[in-house]
Amino acid sequence: MPESSASKPIQFYNRYTRKMETEAVYGESFLKWAYGNRLGRLTVEGLVKKAFFSRFYGWLMSRPHTVSKIQPFVDEFALDASEFVRTPDQFKSFNDFFSRALKPAARPVAGHRDAVVFPADGRHLGFQNLEKVSSVFVKGQSFDLDLLLGSRELANQYRQGTAVLSRLCPTDYHRFHFSINGIPARPELINGYLYSVNPMALRQHLTYLCQNKRVLTHVHSQECGEVLILEIGATNVGSIRQSFSPEKPVRRGDEKGIFSFGGSATMTFFEPGRVQLADDLLSQTANAIELYARMGDFMGKVL
Repeated sequence: MPESSASKPIQFYNRYTRKMETEAVYGESFLKWAYGNRLGRLTVEGLVKKAFFSRFYGWLMSRPHTVSKIQPFVDEFALDASEFVRTPDQFKSFNDFFSRALKPAARPVAGHRDAVVFPADGRHLGFQNLEKVSSVFVKGQSFDLDLLLGSRELANQYRQGTAVLSRLCPTDYHRFHFSINGIPARPELINGYLYSVNPMALRQHLTYLCQNKRVLTHVHSQECGEVLILEIGATNVGSIRQSFSPEKPVRRGDEKGIFSFGGSATMTFFEPGRVQLADDLLSQTANAIELYARMGDFMGKVL
């Protein structure tokens, strides 16, 4: 992939404005440098992808003096503070603000009984049949499910199934939720590095998703069968905190967990023939364009 691919603007389709928009990237200059030239990539390999780098940055963003960053961040990225449970001046650090809760009315959950909903605010790619995927961010890239899921047996279960990749950038609400009703098992950790999951990086190496720290959760759903949820850590996301109770029933829209500071991603996998993804999600994905939608909104329907 040419070095210039890291510097191309990140464009997505906004479901609500029905327009193509350009993403405002937090830390854009650093990302362009880190993934856009040889010296930057050497730094990524030698330092940035390592867990201690993200742990240190997470510690730094948890210091009390970082409260001074909150209001400028809200202003620069035009966040709607009326959605927050706490006001910007009530947070104890930037990391405390970053993992903020929202008022329930800010993210209504699609009410149709057959609905499957987006698990997080973010930019989403939807794949009706994973076996036919050949264009993820750029042409010629597809998922290595064996590596991504850490098991060939598990990969075979979903190889012809359906999946949605939901990418959260640092400006997004950073709690993630269940897309469906069901009973979740205990989460399983697959340890790994912490590369960026920003398209500047993924355009060059989609395999970063397979190399990063990941958490797998199996969910048994009466409506959707066996659903697999995968949280993917990234640079400066040293913590993926689960907030649900394993082996207890959950409803779609219930909170599953929290990402600490940084960009991150989650993937939702369905067995073949279980769900039909939304038309706008599929049409944008067919052109390697992400669809912006918020947590709780319609992602597809149960077949």
